[in-house]
Formats: sequence, C-alpha cells, structure tokens
Amino acid sequence: MSFASSSDLPPSRPVDSGGSGAAWSVLADGLCFAWPDGTPVFEDLSVSFGSGRTGLVGDNGTGKSTLLRLLTGELTPSAGTVRASGELGRLPQDLGLHTGRRVDEVLEIADRRRALHAIEAGDASEENFTALGDDWDVEERASATLAGLGLAHIGLDRTVGEVSGGEGVLLRLAALLLRRPEILVLDEPTNNLDLRARRRLYEAVEGWRGVLLVVSHDRELLERVDRIAELREGRIRFFGGNYTAYEEAVATEQAAAERAVRVAEGDLKRQKRELSDAQEKLSKRVRYGNKMHANKREPKIVMNARKREAQVSAGKHRIMHEQKLAQAGERLEEASELVRDDREIRVDLPSTEVPSARQVLSARELVLRTGSRVTLDLHGPERVALTGANGSGKTTMLRTVAGELPADEGGLTLHVPMRFLPQRLDLLDDGLSVAQNVARFAPRAGDNRIRAQLARFLFRGAAADRLAGGLSGGERFRASLAALLLAEPAPQLLMLDEPTNSLDTASMRQLVTALESYRGALLVVSHDPGFLRSIGVDRWLALDEELTEIDPL
Repeated sequence: MSFASSSDLPPSRPVDSGGSGAAWSVLADGLCFAWPDGTPVFEDLSVSFGSGRTGLVGDNGTGKSTLLRLLTGELTPSAGTVRASGELGRLPQDLGLHTGRRVDEVLEIADRRRALHAIEAGDASEENFTALGDDWDVEERASATLAGLGLAHIGLDRTVGEVSGGEGVLLRLAALLLRRPEILVLDEPTNNLDLRARRRLYEAVEGWRGVLLVVSHDRELLERVDRIAELREGRIRFFGGNYTAYEEAVATEQAAAERAVRVAEGDLKRQKRELSDAQEKLSKRVRYGNKMHANKREPKIVMNARKREAQVSAGKHRIMHEQKLAQAGERLEEASELVRDDREIRVDLPSTEVPSARQVLSARELVLRTGSRVTLDLHGPERVALTGANGSGKTTMLRTVAGELPADEGGLTLHVPMRFLPQRLDLLDDGLSVAQNVARFAPRAGDNRIRAQLARFLFRGAAADRLAGGLSGGERFRASLAALLLAEPAPQLLMLDEPTNSLDTASMRQLVTALESYRGALLVVSHDPGFLRSIGVDRWLALDEELTEIDPL
C-alpha cells in the first residue's frame, strides 16, 4: 500500500465549493482490508472522492469509519493504494483531548505564538523567525476561526478541561480549518454536539471550499451535501443531491425492483403450470400408445417406431419446459437481489395507551444536582423534546425522574409506570440471550409470547437466542427498546436519552416506526431536530437554569 501526500504531487489550484475546476481528490484503487480475525471488510474496492461535499452513508458495520481511516492512512490495507492530491485533515469519531492541553496547542499554533511574542518582546533570533514563518497574523486568524464556530469566548491560553465536550469537538475542527487542508474528512462530527454547536458546524460545512467527505447519521447535516455515497455490501454507489434526493432515488429504484419481482414471480408460476400441463399431455400420449400396443392395431415395427418417436419428443418437451422454468427462477433471484432488506419494526402496544386527560408526571420546583430548577407537568400521550446546551443537566433531569439520582429540593410524582433508556445502553445482561433479557423485564410472559413479540422487533428464530454481548450497536439498541416496550407493567411514560447517537439511518427508521406504535407519553433528550420532528413532538423544552418552553426549530 502507498499513501501519497500533497508534497509528493505537483501543485494544484484550489477548487470552489461548487465543484468547478476540480483539482483536489482522494482515491482508493483495488483496496482490500480484513480485521485480524480474518473478517473481510473490503475486497478490491476502487473509489474516488472529488471536490464538493460528499456524505458517506450505510448501515452500521458496513465499514464507513474503517474506510475513512484507510483513506487517511491510519489503517493499512492488505492490498491496493490510497492517493490524496492535496493535504488531508481528519476529524475522528472518537475524539480524545488531554484536558491539560491549552487551546493554542489543540489549534497547533503554540510554537508560532511563542515565536511571535518573543519577536515582539525584542528577541529577533533566527530560530523565532523560522518558527513563525510568514504567519504574522496567526492569533488574529485563530481568533476569527474560533469566532466563526461560536467559540469567541474561549481564550487561546485556556485549557481543554475548561471547555465542554461539544466545544472540544469544535476546537478540533478549528484546528483543521486553520491548517487549511484541501481535503477534509469528518466522522460523525455532530455526535454529542448541542443544537447551537451543530448549527456552527453546519455553517462550516456549507462554507467549505475543497473536498469534504463526511460520515454522519445526522439528517440535517446530510441535507447540506452535494452528493451521497452509499456503502453497501463492500461497494460504493454515488447519488447526486442531498439526502432527500438520495431517499427519493432509492425509493424509485425499490419500486421498480419490487415490480420486477412481481413480474418474475408471475412468470415462474406460469412456467410451472406449463411444465405441469406438458407433463400431463405427454402422460396421456404414453397411455394411448400403450393401449394401442396392447390392442395390436398396427404392425409391431410401426408401433415401436412411434414409441421411440414419442419418447424423444417427450424428452425434448420436458427439457424445454425445465429450461424455461430454470430461467424464470434465475430472473426471480436476480430481481429479488435488487430489493433491499430494509426491515421495519411493526408492533402493537395497546397497553401503553394513556388517556389524554391523565396526569403522567408532576415536578414542582425540582432542584437538580446541576442547580437547574424544574417545574413540569405531563399529561396523556404527550411527546416532549428536551433540549439545551451540553452540560445543562438534561441527562441529570432524566436520571432524577427515573429515581437514579436524588433531587436537592422540590417534589416529583410519577402517576404511571415509567421506563428509561440511557445513552450507555447498559440495560442488558451481556451473558444472557435477547429473549432471556426481555424475560427479565416481563417475567410473567411465556417464552412463546416473548419470541412472537421479538420477531416484530426483527429478532426472529435463532436471532432471539443470540447473546446480548455479541450484538452490534444497532441490534443492542433494538433489543433494549424491545425489553422496555414489552416490560410489565407496560410503560406509559418512556424517557430516551440521545437515542439516535451512533444509529445508522436504517436503525433510525426502525426506531421511528417503533415509536409510532407507542401510545404513552415520551420525554426525549436529543440534539437531532430531524429525528424529533419525525416522531411528532408536541412540546419543545429547553433546560438552562430553569426549564422553559420554546418554539419548534
């Protein structure tokens, strides 16, 4: 494998965000990669990402983050080459920043700042001029970049430990923007960002000049790209336009594929009928010939000739119809391969229903550990979104309502059965199967009933016997949701804490369809406005020092 940086290539001119005059790109040729246990990820993958903004999508486990790590040289393929015709910068999904580092160190400008300050103080050594180069406005550029990401309040001498997790992500993005790479690679950049930080990142993406490749499940972000690259079964297909255009194109393709399957199924049935009819006719001829032979109405030599002729004819007809039947089966198989297995959760949950006038939750002057004061009433099947800046106490509020944390002051009353799905998805016992985990929440339900319900959550047959510890992220989420929704007593208040974090688009659709069947009250913490709109939120609340109602986003 070879990895070429911009220093190995002839100079190229920058490109605009519209993709005209494309010069920068990152490409892979014949890429092969497998994990140490031998599990293959890519076999002979060739793909090129050029100017403009590209959203890379695909189900969990298809290798999106692995591909980014291969393109940036973090992983080495077993075969193939990666070539970047420009400087490449990457914002990883798992971003670890040492809390003791200063902001200017994260921005990678600390040495230049020291040199600048030394020169301004009168130290005109060659070492300082070499370190600074031509970057005399380094502090002004850094401050402007921070301001553009909503971080103007963060000084260059502060430490990472003084900023929130979302601000840390934006700091790392600011470092990339200051480097001015021609190729920018982002892996789930909006994870753990609050709404304000997301908007800043959206603006940075929209204003990017050059090549941008982003992996994300954030629909709002994917609506801002120029094209979608879909990674499926080890291959990549490109769709022009944003995520909505991609969905429409896939829906059109699927409608055509399903029509082709119906036509192929009809043809297969027709060929089976024709083969059966032909076999029946041939059987009648054989019976007639045998009768004639028994009655000896014709000379023996004539009858034997006719018998041989009938056998040859019967063989030809049988072979012809069997070939047609086989061809019809092949056409059906080919048509079926084009239909995606994007399964949806379909479950009926009447026991979760709450009358519209029923009081669900009452909180009076509830003082959380974070110091925020909460007064809240929930009635009936309300769907309430809880938003707020990172660190404002949203998770603390849910954990307090769930009884996991005590309140410092105030009163809290739950009027209906409640269940809480935390971000960390630690409800399941990894040593138990999916079915056994659900049985823990519904001990009076029989095994047959549990398995019938789990089938509707897409755990069919042997899938219900898989150990929870071996589930993928999306499967674990689905199993956790099944355990809560099938619990006894049925939850009439369901609280979800950032449920879409790290879910692929298929898993998000499954979550939305499951929540469509839920008839109780919902209290959801999320920074994903697209998801909140898709589940039909009735009220939007923001948590700061107090809980206040806000207009929908």
